[in-house]
Amino acid sequence: MNQTANNAVRVPIENVGVSIEKPDAEKTSPAAEKTQIIAIYGKGGIGKSFTLANLSYMMAQLGKKVLLIGCDPKSDTTSLLFGGKACPTIIETSSKKKQAGDEVQVGDVCFKRDGVYAMELGGPEVGRGCGGRGIIHGFETLEKLGFHDWGFDYVLLDFLGDVVCGGFGLPIARDMCQKVIVVASNDLQSLYVANNVCSAVEYFRKLGGNVGVAGMVINKDDGSGEAQAFTEKASIPVLASIPAHEDIRRKSANYEIIGSPQGQWGSLFEELAINVAEAPPQQPTPLTQDQLLNLFSGDTVGRDVVLEPATVADMCGSEKIVKPSLEVIYDTV
Repeated sequence: MNQTANNAVRVPIENVGVSIEKPDAEKTSPAAEKTQIIAIYGKGGIGKSFTLANLSYMMAQLGKKVLLIGCDPKSDTTSLLFGGKACPTIIETSSKKKQAGDEVQVGDVCFKRDGVYAMELGGPEVGRGCGGRGIIHGFETLEKLGFHDWGFDYVLLDFLGDVVCGGFGLPIARDMCQKVIVVASNDLQSLYVANNVCSAVEYFRKLGGNVGVAGMVINKDDGSGEAQAFTEKASIPVLASIPAHEDIRRKSANYEIIGSPQGQWGSLFEELAINVAEAPPQQPTPLTQDQLLNLFSGDTVGRDVVLEPATVADMCGSEKIVKPSLEVIYDTV
């Protein structure tokens, strides 16, 4: 654990053996010469938070100043980093501060562990708002806090990829990041989401955007090869393949960081950190639905199924339904 600054506030976490430090709101670092802002997308549950917690931790251990921002309404991006402890979200904190007549400070929403700075944007309560609008509001708050003046080497944004929404596509649509990374596995649904992200990047590049796809992280790789085949078809590189290993699953479930230089998986995440830093943004080649299905065997996805059109008889039990006309007919004189 990095030594805490004299005027920092240490917030203990019960039962998890991890402490979160609040950054000093009064101190500011000189702006980095070039901050890489990277948006990471992927299907819900595919392992983005796991990947990012360990990636950001490894980057910090390699001497980089890293900010991890959770942009998922579930607010679970930082839970692994902080041993299961959830950060107060920007949206929730902003609402409480506003009601009290106070302003949000950096130390209210940003916390750190071993050199990794992290925060959660959060989202609205269930059924009470738009998640995408929450993302926009969160970034507006970050700008008020001086986001563009912060001196980080890397800012990693964790976005839910299986929601087709302008708010979640904000970094791509508005050139808020330099590049995108997708996290997927050897299954159709996660590759479908990855393909959608590639399509969004291609769409906005045609409109003059500059964001590109730096590559894919294959998580829970069982060696079946579909994700690798996708990257070749989509013209993007594989940045790392994280194996479907019981040790990784168990430690992740116990909120343990495995992206440490001294650990068993240290070399894997060190390689990922280097590749993420150096991979240039590229224009992807999205696949059609048939091309995506062709990555899998017919037995797996039912590719050989023929679509049979339904008939009126199927729907209503008879070939023809006679309905009285609502047309008004006027007598002609």
